[in-house]
Amino acid sequence: MQVNRNLFGIAGAALLALAVALPAADAAGKRMVFGGGPAGGTFQIVANAIQTYGPVKEAEDYTVKAQSSAGSLENLRRINRGKMQFGVVYSGHVYLGREGQLKNDDRTYEDVLAVAYLYGAPAQLIVRQGSGIKSVKDLVGKKVGVGNAGSGAFANCELFFTHMGVWDAIERNAMGYNDAAAAFGNRQLDAFWLFTAFPSGAVIMAAQTYDIDLVDLAADAEGTGFFERYPYFSSLAVPAGTYRGVDYAAPSFQDSALWVANANVPDDVVYDLLSRIYTDAGLAYMRKQKETFKEMSVEGALKGIVTPLHPGAERFWREQGLLQ
Repeated sequence: MQVNRNLFGIAGAALLALAVALPAADAAGKRMVFGGGPAGGTFQIVANAIQTYGPVKEAEDYTVKAQSSAGSLENLRRINRGKMQFGVVYSGHVYLGREGQLKNDDRTYEDVLAVAYLYGAPAQLIVRQGSGIKSVKDLVGKKVGVGNAGSGAFANCELFFTHMGVWDAIERNAMGYNDAAAAFGNRQLDAFWLFTAFPSGAVIMAAQTYDIDLVDLAADAEGTGFFERYPYFSSLAVPAGTYRGVDYAAPSFQDSALWVANANVPDDVVYDLLSRIYTDAGLAYMRKQKETFKEMSVEGALKGIVTPLHPGAERFWREQGLLQ
């Protein structure tokens, strides 16, 4: 009997080791973790919406589980490792990660493949009216919310503020959008940065406490060669009236928020999930979750993508006539 127990123990240990070695999706019977973002951000709304959409919940071969995260960079790294199967990552981070050009990180992230364009995410810098802050250069010595550490907002803030020469000249506060809006309302911050779709609930909250302005970030970018150095960014303006008291268009720049997948996710799963979301009913459902998702469409599904597609997505978009 002792021999049998030992054999059982050895077999059990082997099975446990095998379960640990398997990718998360396989070990959980095709449980697909979809990486979102911090509370108050659009990334998390994407993940939650896809998880809760009826036809996705009815899928028999896999389940989707939304998971919060710090944002774009954390999603990139975790998807590349297979800790998440899907997620939202900025196109610029997918590109820089693939090329080994992320700041302070020369690793390459080649197992993160594009699935679809979701929406454009613009930079927004919120200040109080009458603060005298008209440019990023006016932030020197100021207390600024710069986004969650590990998030796309933080990374793009560091990128842009470093380009502008102010990153090391401000009092940086790494925090999520809602926390930043609350700190701004308590006068603990002079300004806070966002990199997310508009209208942002955090900015709406801040505008209920103080009259706010949006800094003209496009002027800073255009005057310093930012677009030439980082060509995956494009210019746009936050429309007048988007936020209370801001009755002018605020020029800025944006990156593209992409739905991405780990390269080892089965092609059929990616194809099936796209076929459930990119229908008239699926897109209508997404738009009900947030106005931002009005940008989602079959016709515009490959906009902003400058890196390889997942084979399952490639098959789907070819059938829609977007690829030759």
